[in-house]
Amino acid sequence: MAVVITGANGFIGRNLMMRLRERGVEAIGLGSDSDETSWREALGKAAFVFHLAGVNRPVRDEDFLAGNVGTMDRLTAILKAAGRHVPIVYASSTQAERDNAYGHSKREGETILLRHAQETGAPVRILRLTNVFGKWARPNYNSAVATFCHNVARGLPITVNDEHAPLQLVHVDDVCTALLDLLDDMPSGAGFAEAGPVYDTTVGTVAAAISGYAASRATLVTDRVGEGLPRALYSTYLSYLEPEDFAYDVPRHADTRGVFVEMLKTPDCGQFSYFTAGPGVTRGEHYHHTKTEKFLVLTGKAHFGFRHILTNQEHEIVTEGGDGRIVETIPGWTHNITNIGDAEMVVMLWANEIFDRVRPDTVAEKV
Repeated sequence: MAVVITGANGFIGRNLMMRLRERGVEAIGLGSDSDETSWREALGKAAFVFHLAGVNRPVRDEDFLAGNVGTMDRLTAILKAAGRHVPIVYASSTQAERDNAYGHSKREGETILLRHAQETGAPVRILRLTNVFGKWARPNYNSAVATFCHNVARGLPITVNDEHAPLQLVHVDDVCTALLDLLDDMPSGAGFAEAGPVYDTTVGTVAAAISGYAASRATLVTDRVGEGLPRALYSTYLSYLEPEDFAYDVPRHADTRGVFVEMLKTPDCGQFSYFTAGPGVTRGEHYHHTKTEKFLVLTGKAHFGFRHILTNQEHEIVTEGGDGRIVETIPGWTHNITNIGDAEMVVMLWANEIFDRVRPDTVAEKV
């Protein structure tokens, strides 16, 4: 099945083309540089059309008509002339509900498409998209998120005129998923479809989050970025980094025992680090009241010693790299770790809280 995408070189188009390629779907892209012959040849093969072409920031308001109304006229006229009553999905905008030149042009495009569906019986779905953001969006064109990410990633200033201004966002991956769902199961008739989730936030919140992602390389503190809007924003920010910024250094604290390196800290889920120790070296020799830790030996052989600080009950554990065995420190038990192997030992460590030098909850006492 040949799928035709108009606006294939645009922000959503490039993301959708990649998703179709991953599926092994034959996709034919039409861009602003495609001539009439290219349109006719592509649409003559089409079994499905995603109409994403359009303009949203022209120099003159009249260009909205050519970019949004004119392309819809061209699309429906070619399909009708060829007798191709194929399904069409149209990326419209929530601006179609508003009284401005861009909104008028998108609404007129919807009207033309709905008329085409009525006249030909072609299945049609319209998505009125809000501010779409994600990788490959053009800064200073597609969205404020793209501009913020581009500038912050390069150390350039960003402008926020009203930090409390409401902002609705939808991620490009979610848009592509909605489009592909329609490709898989296109309803008959004509109507509207939705893409989501749509995130309700403010300009200031988004700007602060993106600035925080850049600052986290110095502070090592990364906010929650595992789900929802923060997950999508963080992914988007990283996509704007220049290749020379893909890596960064963190402080290494070295002494006669080895090195200790903090990798990542979180506001409320602790921190990750690692340390090394040479043969015969012992680390630890302390206990905690509430702080807890998880140790994973990556290389070398380790002896963990424990002693209850009230009862003097003792316990020991031996583990080595490759075992995949987690050793936990227990509040009220003093503990140490000794490299009993012949090579350097490397140990990964998670602590349930960020180390606080003022209140370290670490009391020295030998096992």
